[in-house]
Amino acid sequence: MGLELKYPFLLLLLIPAGVVLFLFLKQMKGFKQANKLWITCIRGIVFTLLILSLATPQLVFKTDERNVVFLADSSASMVGTEDEILSWIEKSVQSKKEKDAFAILSLGKNAAIEQSFQVDKDVIQEFSSNINRYDTNLEQGIQLGGSIFPNDSNGRIVLFSDGNQTSGNILDAARFLKQRGIILDYVPISRHFGQDMAITEFSVPSSLYEGEKVILTMKVESNYAADSKVRITLNDEEIIEKNVQIKEGTNLLTFSHEASETGFYVYKGEILAKGDTFAENNYLQAISNVKGTPKVLVVQTEQEEFISQILQSSGLIVDQITPEQLPTSLSNYLRYQSILFNNVSATDIGEKKMKLISQAVKDFGTGFVMAGGENSYGLGGYFKTPIEELLPVEMEVKGKQELPSLGLIIVLDRSGSMEGEKLSLAKEAAARSVELLRDKDTLGFIAFDDRPWEIIEATPIQNKEEAIEKIRSVPAGGGTEIYSALEAAFNKLIPLKLQRKHIILLTDGQSATNNDYHALIDKGKETNITLSTVALGQDADKLLLEDLAEYGSGRFYDVVDDSVIPSILSRETAVLTRTYIVDDPFYPNIHPNVDWNSLFKDGVPEMNAYIAVTPKATAQTILSSEKEDPILAEWQFGLGRTIAYTSDLSGKWAGNWAKWEQWPQFINQLISRTLPSYSSEPYTVHVENRNGQTVIQLESSNSDLGPIETAVVSQSGEQIDTSMRIMAPGKYELVMDHDPGMYFLRIKQYSDEGEERLYKTGYTVPYSDELLLKGNNFSLLKEAASITGGQQLTKERMAFDDLPHYPVKKQPISTWLLFIAFLFFFLEIAIRRFGLFPIASWARKYVKPRQEVRMEIEIPKINKSEQTNKRVAKKTLEKDHQQKQDHHKKKSTNKTENISKQNLEDSMKRLLEAKKRSNR
Repeated sequence: MGLELKYPFLLLLLIPAGVVLFLFLKQMKGFKQANKLWITCIRGIVFTLLILSLATPQLVFKTDERNVVFLADSSASMVGTEDEILSWIEKSVQSKKEKDAFAILSLGKNAAIEQSFQVDKDVIQEFSSNINRYDTNLEQGIQLGGSIFPNDSNGRIVLFSDGNQTSGNILDAARFLKQRGIILDYVPISRHFGQDMAITEFSVPSSLYEGEKVILTMKVESNYAADSKVRITLNDEEIIEKNVQIKEGTNLLTFSHEASETGFYVYKGEILAKGDTFAENNYLQAISNVKGTPKVLVVQTEQEEFISQILQSSGLIVDQITPEQLPTSLSNYLRYQSILFNNVSATDIGEKKMKLISQAVKDFGTGFVMAGGENSYGLGGYFKTPIEELLPVEMEVKGKQELPSLGLIIVLDRSGSMEGEKLSLAKEAAARSVELLRDKDTLGFIAFDDRPWEIIEATPIQNKEEAIEKIRSVPAGGGTEIYSALEAAFNKLIPLKLQRKHIILLTDGQSATNNDYHALIDKGKETNITLSTVALGQDADKLLLEDLAEYGSGRFYDVVDDSVIPSILSRETAVLTRTYIVDDPFYPNIHPNVDWNSLFKDGVPEMNAYIAVTPKATAQTILSSEKEDPILAEWQFGLGRTIAYTSDLSGKWAGNWAKWEQWPQFINQLISRTLPSYSSEPYTVHVENRNGQTVIQLESSNSDLGPIETAVVSQSGEQIDTSMRIMAPGKYELVMDHDPGMYFLRIKQYSDEGEERLYKTGYTVPYSDELLLKGNNFSLLKEAASITGGQQLTKERMAFDDLPHYPVKKQPISTWLLFIAFLFFFLEIAIRRFGLFPIASWARKYVKPRQEVRMEIEIPKINKSEQTNKRVAKKTLEKDHQQKQDHHKKKSTNKTENISKQNLEDSMKRLLEAKKRSNR
């Protein structure tokens, strides 16, 4: 047995501890010298024990048990080797001794324990842990293997791998094992790639001009020859398809294409071949920014093209689509310099698309304009959406005290089929409706399954926060019975004396009964109750719900995208008020603005109507109504400029504006004010995979450029965390986690004069190096093993051979040292409180009788002759002891008598002297 310290350098703390003890001894006052010394010594012991426990002492025991960890590389490059590895492990385990223990781990990008340490010889039949197989981090696997050895004991790790690592450093892990006394051995496993073909490069120029011919270059690596098909798409539309002959080795293919439009071009190159093993390495993407005439996206429900024609006449390129055709990827929004929503409802869009638009505006400078109409702003359901966030106005209307009295009951299906995101969005939608109501409006909330549950009683709202909390706490469960829930809602509203009463029904199922809904609705019509319905999903009874909405004088919504549910309820609540539309003809007030003064210098025509909104604090109001509601407002949202125009572009609300000679110029200026000002790219962008991370290198030939700010956004609109470091003047590196896909980079730079410049570009992160066609790297395994004194294992039984140094077990004792330190600490407190000698006296009184009793108890059993001798000896000893006690008692008595006599004589003498003094 031996002792070792895990952190011996912490013993240096004994030096300052000694200084503290010396000062402590000097400053102690009011204690006897002996107590001071004892207290100082005890405190020194406490300090020493505490410092020793920090140094983590361990008792080291030798053992004949061997602990072996089998570590299997299960990454994609090792596909097809699992049976070979498990067979090797099973044969090895059969040769182990009874007390030997083993464990099995697997690794990829991460590592996992497949089988914990055991002495039984049962081996798993397959690797079942959920690891990321598209990376190889040998370092992490070895570190996990080294950490699971019991009580910091040593042992052996047997690594099965081809030696190719894509992240981490196996040599660092080997040095870690050496410090622990753990041996790293390895079994080389050759890659079983089979037939595979991979696109290793796909490149296009990062910047092009409109009409320029672009050369697309594709590099293909293959370990077999095959007839193949190359397919290239541009923004998800196929532009090239060609049959090619791929030979074994490296193949270089080139194609050409004309950049006919401006914006971001996303090219995707793909190769298809029979017998190919991995599909993940068969495609790559590339991005090019085509410059030229600005491009605008017009979104509107109506098919009229007069807005597009006006914009095209000014030289802009225009794409016109319906709300349902809005793209679902960020790259397709970055193709446009500005986006116009012309009387578009949020219920036709969904929040996911709104978030992408917001990302394009905020981070990449895309402009945005919203024009009014019956389906826009608050009436369009934009309350608390990403679109409201980017606009210079809020959807809520000021002056709510003038609204008529309202009653709203929301009837929500909470059956089991609603569980998950659908129910969460429905509850969030109901919460938004609560926020749109006034404090004195009446709100009811009924959740139903096979029976109705009144969550909020139909009464005036007293506490919005409490109501929202109740709504969000509704769980899912049960069947579906619509009629009884709807009947409960009508019965609650019918007796209420309110000007407007409305019910919103949301369900994803079909009612268990078929009662007379029309009779129920007729009963409600007598007190002006209206009904709208929302069908959630394909299983809803859409025919019934549509009929109920039509008969109940409401609206029917067929929801395909669950994310539109909140917008639907916001719109329903806004429509219920019917006060958003202000339709009294008026002349807009003009507010001075440098960029708009020239257009409005001669005044503006009369306008018929608009949608009431509230301007945000930092927005610039250009035109306003007589009620001071904004008609035209703008502001800066991130890097993009957005404009809110609350009248319409059709002429119905705009009135004489549509006949105004400046009308085309006004529409053009709505767009031109939002067009971003991009500078030519001063940076070249290079992307590479490095040690499991993606490194984006930015380099400029101009080293005098000012500081920069960057943002990276994924194709789905997610903001990506990156770290930036300056490598040299004009040279930067951005580092992000490796995740294959398409990304967009925004660079904002400031000149010495404070001028802001904006650049945007895109790049793609290719698939992991794990899927590249490359050979084995057994030399790396050999180098790592040699650091620990390990070797290549050629036979299965070698895994349980004797280690170069004897196996040991280690037992930490820090806890025991801390316990002893606390005992000494309490002893010091006792000495400081009571003193040393009282404690010692108490200890003697307590210990002495116990010792005497112990002596009597511990007299050994002896034979009869010995017992007789003992009794005689005992009597003799007792007699001698009695004589000594009598002699001591007599002597003590005499001494006491002498002392008493002397004391009496002294007292008499003092009394006589006192009497003489008094007589004088």
